[in-house]
Amino acid sequence: MAMPTSTSTCKATLLMAFVATAVLSTATTSWAQSPLQINFYGPSCPQAEATVRNVTAGIIANDPTMGAAFMRLFFHDCFVRGCDASILIDPTSSNTQVEKKAIALRGYAAVNTIKAAVEAVCPGVVSCADILAFAARDTAVVSGGFASSDMPSGRRDGTVSNFIEVLQNIPSPTFKLQDLINNFAKKGLDVDDLIILSGAHSFGQAHCSFCNGRLYPTVDPTMDATYASDLKTVCPAPGSNSGNPVINNNRVTDPNVLSNQYYSNLLAGKVLFVSDQQLMNTTYTAAKVANSSADAATWMSQFQTALVKMGSIQVLTGTAGQVRKFCNVVNSS
Repeated sequence: MAMPTSTSTCKATLLMAFVATAVLSTATTSWAQSPLQINFYGPSCPQAEATVRNVTAGIIANDPTMGAAFMRLFFHDCFVRGCDASILIDPTSSNTQVEKKAIALRGYAAVNTIKAAVEAVCPGVVSCADILAFAARDTAVVSGGFASSDMPSGRRDGTVSNFIEVLQNIPSPTFKLQDLINNFAKKGLDVDDLIILSGAHSFGQAHCSFCNGRLYPTVDPTMDATYASDLKTVCPAPGSNSGNPVINNNRVTDPNVLSNQYYSNLLAGKVLFVSDQQLMNTTYTAAKVANSSADAATWMSQFQTALVKMGSIQVLTGTAGQVRKFCNVVNSS
């Protein structure tokens, strides 16, 4: 891939100035002054985090693909209405168009299993929003070999879930770099958070429809040719009536391990999405990708920090919201 020109460098500098301004105006309440607390459940349910950790580890041990499912649920929850477990709410006769109807995600039954285990030791105390946060934190440990870390808690569960808000808030895999930066800035996250959290594409799965635009009618020139040929053996051309197969995000190494392999794949042109490849489009972002590829320990630390930051987006605390008895159902009034 050609190196960016000096014009690109200038644009990158202006881009960073824009992001810094956006973050200063949006991140204060969601991150710097987060109302969440470490060990929030210490007095009320001291077994809470250990229970979530043990059940999460057991689920992933039984099905290694579930680590990515937990991480993706947490991301999608936080980016729509904030981290309030609204992604988990089932449709009802009065609201058939809930968030989970807008996008195919896995892990709902697994979250219900974790919630049931927590309810067994501390009924009515631990929110589903916090369970999603703890499960994502614990996924990094189980699926990525990360050191155990703190995840502030005290989130409450929301009571609203709207299909349309998924389409309005979740970044598309076809987004260009500026679109991605704008999307993250609206959540109080900066360009560094975007790059670091994108490392979660080192594990998990996607449908061919999300990358077919890079394969057909001609292969995206930024994609490694051999990698593209391999993808074409799995992903049929649009309109061929051959379905929409599921493929691994990481087709180079173990697809169930959260790691910095994503950045090595990106440098080699072996990533699925337009939005992935866009991280190579400025001098600044490309350098961050290279650094994350070269230094696993630093990336892991930064990922944990960014995960906590993301987990503070628009949280409900105190008496706002509720603590659902069942994660998929809003408590009756």
